[in-house]
Amino acid sequence: MAMGDYESVAQQLGEENLIAAAKHIVRALGSNKNLTEDVKKILADLGSQLSTMATIDNVVEGGKTGIEEQLSVVQDKIMSWEADESMIWDSGSDEAAEYLNAVDEARKLTERLENQCLNTEEEKELLRRAHDVLQMAMQRLEEEFKHMLVEHRQPFEPEHMSFRSIEDDIVDESSIVSFGDDSIEDSTHRDSISRTSEEYIIDLVHPDVIPDLKCIANLMFMSNYDHECCQAYVNIRKDALDECLFNLEMEKLSIEDVLKMEWGTLNSKIKRWVRAMKVFVRPYLASEKWLCDQIFAELGSANLLCFVEVAKAPMLQLLNFAEAISIGSLQPEKLVRILDMYEVLADLLPDIDALFFDEAGSSVRIEYHEVLKRLGDYVRATFLEFENAVASNTSTSPFAAGAIHHLTRYVMNYIRLLADYNDTLNLLLKNQDGAAATPLYADMNLATEEESMSKDFSGSCSPMAYHLQSLTSILEVNLYEKSKLYKDASLQHFFLMNNIHYMAQKVKNSELRRIFGDKWIRTHNWKFQQHAMDYERATWSSVLSLLKDESNSSASSISRTLLKERLRSFYVAFEEVYRTQTAWLIPDAQLRDDLRISTSLKVIQAYRTFVGRQMYNIGEKHIRYSAEDLQDYLLDFFEGSQKSLHNPHRR
Repeated sequence: MAMGDYESVAQQLGEENLIAAAKHIVRALGSNKNLTEDVKKILADLGSQLSTMATIDNVVEGGKTGIEEQLSVVQDKIMSWEADESMIWDSGSDEAAEYLNAVDEARKLTERLENQCLNTEEEKELLRRAHDVLQMAMQRLEEEFKHMLVEHRQPFEPEHMSFRSIEDDIVDESSIVSFGDDSIEDSTHRDSISRTSEEYIIDLVHPDVIPDLKCIANLMFMSNYDHECCQAYVNIRKDALDECLFNLEMEKLSIEDVLKMEWGTLNSKIKRWVRAMKVFVRPYLASEKWLCDQIFAELGSANLLCFVEVAKAPMLQLLNFAEAISIGSLQPEKLVRILDMYEVLADLLPDIDALFFDEAGSSVRIEYHEVLKRLGDYVRATFLEFENAVASNTSTSPFAAGAIHHLTRYVMNYIRLLADYNDTLNLLLKNQDGAAATPLYADMNLATEEESMSKDFSGSCSPMAYHLQSLTSILEVNLYEKSKLYKDASLQHFFLMNNIHYMAQKVKNSELRRIFGDKWIRTHNWKFQQHAMDYERATWSSVLSLLKDESNSSASSISRTLLKERLRSFYVAFEEVYRTQTAWLIPDAQLRDDLRISTSLKVIQAYRTFVGRQMYNIGEKHIRYSAEDLQDYLLDFFEGSQKSLHNPHRR
């Protein structure tokens, strides 16, 4: 026997002894009764593989006949399961382990044949047969893989999905700032989503089958069926993500569909989109990424590629909706909802960057950043458009009853909603250098020194405060112009008093106080009080002049006839004011009472003084109203319901 033959035999005996020793160790370890089920499974798999190695090494050395016999054994094992309609992994772990070992044997035999020099047709046929057996096994593993992914899906019902209520099926009127709506919500509720994605991870597939899925994936990859394995995973998980979006009521809409949508419908869909984004990224995508990592993390970049393939289409569907919003018409009523969209995208940005960090996910990541930027641009443009809309709002006729104009309610309710987005608007309304962007009508001057002082002060304000102060200044300019439509000077001041008081109260009694500051409130309190005094002067100066005290004149210089005429003129004037100003309206009860009291003090005091001094000269029969009557009549003022005085006994 040649030296090479001795070495070959010695090497073979060494391998046989090593395998035998290893099998002995496995059996010894397996006899330990304290082993866990996982360890027992690992030892059983190892023992099966050692048996396979011994069987292969016992065939005729290097002979094709030995490989053919082994292939027949493996083929019989694999074919036995093809005749069974039940799923292998449903039959228990032992059957699954046996099948995996058989498939692995088929893979190794195929590799051995591929690595040998095959010259005869019989040898080539043996290789084709091995390929057929391996392909059949791979197809079965793919079916088992998909079956486990589907059958062991965990129900996705996190607390985040419990938001749906009947109000989602109707238009949220409180979110639409409209003329004349004084019952608007002070703020919109926005969930905090500041926590990291890891805190939201849940098991989308039952943890018990993850090791089996991982084994199948590893074997398919080792057998060069990685594409088929990934495609099977992607197809199944895509369906799961589509179902998630369906449950979140996110339908597929084209940009054209969104642009043609009525605001009431669009408003509801934006709310659902915001909530869906929170749920879909946290926890769903975070959990989907975790599932991919569990199954494919040891297989190169497969986990990254599979995740992106699964998540790309639904993410782009959601971003497509946001993009459609960002290129829509600039309508002020949309701004609050767009801010909601911007904030949820901004808050989820770190999650998206982490989930789609690699080259495969770059298209989603880049599109996400672009949509966020477009929404920010839309917010800025819409805010400036709102300023323009307020400035250009014109009226051809005076507002009824001198009450609070729809525009005033609109603007003040609008900015109260915006106050809830202070941080975001401060970010979006500043220039690149960090300074506040110049408002559209920053050069618009009010006819008071105070306004210029306020504008000087605004330079040290936050960008949002600067813009909101500018907006209220624009509103005041507009209100002054609208007041000029009244022919009655007293009604001009009455109108301005009502509206500026409304502005001051809205700021004082809300979170706007922190933005505008106490100085602004004091200034506007002084303004409406000044208009109240101007109203009293314009209304009552001429009327009360008829009751002017003439005590310095000689009694003979004022005839009784003249005194009676002056009193009669006073009654006529009072009745005319009564007829006119009972139709005027002060919606605020406190302001209404304050103005009545102030007016009453002046009128009643003047009337009592006049009547008390001139009763002898006038005569009781010419006294049409007592002071108490006039005081009661003044309580009818500013109710918005016109009345007339016909006789002194109407009550």
